[in-house]
Amino acid sequence: MARRGFTVKKNWDNPVEHAMPENVRVPAEMRIGPVRVAPATVLAPMAGVTDTVFRRFIRHASLFTQEEKRDGESLAPAVEAEITNTQSGCGLLMTEFTSADGLARMREVKRRRYLTFYDDEHPIAAQIFGSNPETLAEAARIIEDTGFDSVDLNLGCPAKRVVGCNGGSGLLRDLPKIGDIFRAVRKAVTIPFTVKFRMGWSDQQIVCVELARMAESEGLNAVALHARTREQGYSGQAQWQWIAAVKQAVKIPVIGNGDVRTPEDAAAMVAETGCDAVMIGRAAPANPWIFRQIAQYTATGRYDVPAAGDRYRMIRAYFEMLLAEAEASQSLPRDARIGDVVGKMKQFATWFTHGVPGGARLRAAIYQARTGSDVLAQVEEFFSAQQPAADATLDDEAQAFPEAALVCD
Repeated sequence: MARRGFTVKKNWDNPVEHAMPENVRVPAEMRIGPVRVAPATVLAPMAGVTDTVFRRFIRHASLFTQEEKRDGESLAPAVEAEITNTQSGCGLLMTEFTSADGLARMREVKRRRYLTFYDDEHPIAAQIFGSNPETLAEAARIIEDTGFDSVDLNLGCPAKRVVGCNGGSGLLRDLPKIGDIFRAVRKAVTIPFTVKFRMGWSDQQIVCVELARMAESEGLNAVALHARTREQGYSGQAQWQWIAAVKQAVKIPVIGNGDVRTPEDAAAMVAETGCDAVMIGRAAPANPWIFRQIAQYTATGRYDVPAAGDRYRMIRAYFEMLLAEAEASQSLPRDARIGDVVGKMKQFATWFTHGVPGGARLRAAIYQARTGSDVLAQVEEFFSAQQPAADATLDDEAQAFPEAALVCD
């Protein structure tokens, strides 16, 4: 029986611990049409999470610049120091999923709230959902005109309000309609067009292989499979064997998604499925360093685990980015401004303090804060008590994020 609604859980059901496979790594790059994705890692589109602040935050948190040595031999870093479209540990960023109906109807200035991105986010894909082929085609044209590198169709969201409108995973019960949508959107844009979908509506209605073949035949440039059904929501185990089945069925790139929490998981997914890239969702807010760790492991065979001081700097940097973006948006009309910043801080506090000793106390203090400065003060107080003063005090050169990342230009 399908549940009435789904919330993205912050933990996993009995997660499988994967050993690092020998001689298998996440690929160095993947091509989606003309777009180079390097490394072959993708930030999953997540509603309420992957806005421009979080995407740029991930881009900077993913930097891996340390030159490593192994057996006395110097190794080139997987990622260079300068941020460019191919030098972050995360190869492709994706927006929150956005209603095609909303994009087609809303005023251009309001679209800025949903489609804003910055130069350091390339390559970046915008994801849309809906069920009307013409409306989705118009939304895709808007996305192309805005300057995104690719457009992605959501056929995976399990939320009742989306499925009730025959969007997201609701369309998995209507493959002919999906075919109509593929043709309409493909005809409307020249940028790469991809689709993210689930295995099917239920274990009795698995359609992912047939859907992937349809996508390839209609000219889509890549497919991404979240290896769960709609009925599973975010529970149970991702069934990676279906990613392997899709990979065997098509020649276009296949992106695997589901239960990737660590670099070991990412490498194991590639080893078990042969997928061309790995997409990471809920692990990213809990561990924003995961893309850097994957790139680091690929280059060196090891990766760093963040210390308490790293997490402090990460939380502070993200909250400062939120405040800076909100301030920059004050010149926009009210319906185009950044929303409740303090509410966003409280939302992300539950992700960012995951696994932090005493984190419940910090979350409680943040939940009671009324302003952004109050939230930052609680973060400072908590970590100052947790670690030596020398570790808690930052100078400009020690910050995990360059100042440029905190300024909206």
